[in-house]
Amino acid sequence: MKRIFLSFADEDAARVKRLVPLFSGSGYELDYYSGSLPGDFDSPQAREIKRALGEMIIKCNVAVCLVGENTHRSKWVDIELEKNRNKGNRIIAMALKGTVEAVLPKAIQEENLRFYPWDPQRLKELITEEPVKLFKNAYSF
Repeated sequence: MKRIFLSFADEDAARVKRLVPLFSGSGYELDYYSGSLPGDFDSPQAREIKRALGEMIIKCNVAVCLVGENTHRSKWVDIELEKNRNKGNRIIAMALKGTVEAVLPKAIQEENLRFYPWDPQRLKELITEEPVKLFKNAYSF
């Protein structure tokens, strides 16, 4: 079973909350942090949130970054995507409904990932499809 971690900027939380029902009954489970995020990354509260995010991400195998106009400014999105990347989770970048242009978060740029316009049906397809595996030295024995 696929387990998805949703990554999004704190300012887009209300928009994302309206999208959560799209994921119900779809054959996969969903994780995301729904509390407010502190601006001070070194505070005890921030350290606890980072730990909680790490525990959620460990259970997931796909990350969906829902990108709004200012998602690239979120240090929390950067942390979430980096943790997903370090774990080897597949990352899907899709615009939030109504987002026409956006600067992509650092990890998405570094991995040169495709950025999809908002399309809930396509998102479901992307989540369920298996990534193409590339093998080094496929012809050597």
